[in-house]
Amino acid sequence: MTDPSLSGRPEPGAGGRTAPEPPSPGPLAGLRVLDLATLFAGPLAATLLGDYGAEVIKVEHPHRPDPSRGHGPAKNGVGLWWKLLGRNKKTVTLDLSHPDGRDVLLRLAAGADVVVENFRPGTLERWGLGWEELSARNPGLVLARVTGFGQFGPYARRPGFGTLAEAMSGFAAITGEPDGPPTLPPFGLADAIAALTTSYAVMAALHRRTATGRGQVIDLALIEPMLTVLGPQPLWYDQLGHVQPRTGNRSANVAPRNTYRTADGSWVAVSTSAESVAGRVMRLVGRPEVIDEPWFATGAGRARHAEELDGAVADWIARHDRAEVLAAFEKAEAAVAPIYDIREVMADPQYQALDSITEVPDEELGTVRMQNVLFRLSETPGGIRWAGRPHGADTDEVLAGIGLTGPEIDALRAAGVL
Repeated sequence: MTDPSLSGRPEPGAGGRTAPEPPSPGPLAGLRVLDLATLFAGPLAATLLGDYGAEVIKVEHPHRPDPSRGHGPAKNGVGLWWKLLGRNKKTVTLDLSHPDGRDVLLRLAAGADVVVENFRPGTLERWGLGWEELSARNPGLVLARVTGFGQFGPYARRPGFGTLAEAMSGFAAITGEPDGPPTLPPFGLADAIAALTTSYAVMAALHRRTATGRGQVIDLALIEPMLTVLGPQPLWYDQLGHVQPRTGNRSANVAPRNTYRTADGSWVAVSTSAESVAGRVMRLVGRPEVIDEPWFATGAGRARHAEELDGAVADWIARHDRAEVLAAFEKAEAAVAPIYDIREVMADPQYQALDSITEVPDEELGTVRMQNVLFRLSETPGGIRWAGRPHGADTDEVLAGIGLTGPEIDALRAAGVL
């Protein structure tokens, strides 16, 4: 068993869920990030940086908060999505389009390492907050610009959302049943992938800054990371003219690979990317003779016989309860997983052992449970210090930290800048 002290996360308390204050401030301690973005890729990228110790200052309009505060279910009028997206962030209100708001933002940027924004191209420039102004104030600043289509090109000024990236990247075209419509994911897939990519891009730019002392601009278009994770489709088309079709839960490259219903009405997923695993599955379900067929030796060959292989696996699984299926597959060292809804995720012992869903104290809701930080580091684990804070809760503290006096802050608030 792994020593919990080496896991990169604090040892969980009762139930494997409680996450005390991490023993170190995180590997990004000392980094200051200004999060000017909304919905969802930019803010999530800033969240990921905050999870590992960066000081993240979330800047929101005084009268138009980040829309994630109102997205999805709420409890006692408090948006729950924001509790996740806004964790580890100080919240400041500031009207960037107001000249005084511009001046305050430039003062904040002078002491920052990273600015994350997702306005349409040209918006910051119109407010006098473009790269020229920001880098003149702080030559070491990294500006991450996250948009639907990038900073240039014929679509640059179009509104861009993750759904459009999921459609235009080719994802929707290959998702769904062969005789059904293209299918979009029921969650922000493109935004999440773009957020992970943005946080990686920020770290790459900061690493370069250690050598040059200079910051730079990151131009990230939602459509590009989504295109990348789809694999070799451009190569297939370029070299073979091949266009990947929709295959439902089956794969064009291996078989058996599908979801299967058990005798007690549950569902499981089976994967057989390796020939050895495919052989174990077919022995388990009582069809060992197919292993000696010449076509069985390659994934493509098995995929051409998916109907036969899938049928055998489906018939066997349909005669057994889920617990029996999982036990038999584990004994046979074959790859299977139960298909969980969130209730089962929350109760699963592996997730509990990893502390994947952790408890976070919250001033509005008491205690909330949410996903933990993404990965474990042995020396500087990071952690969740607090859940999403109320709108503008830290405005006075943050502005006082850059030298504004109480009367100056009051005057800005009276003018509608805060």
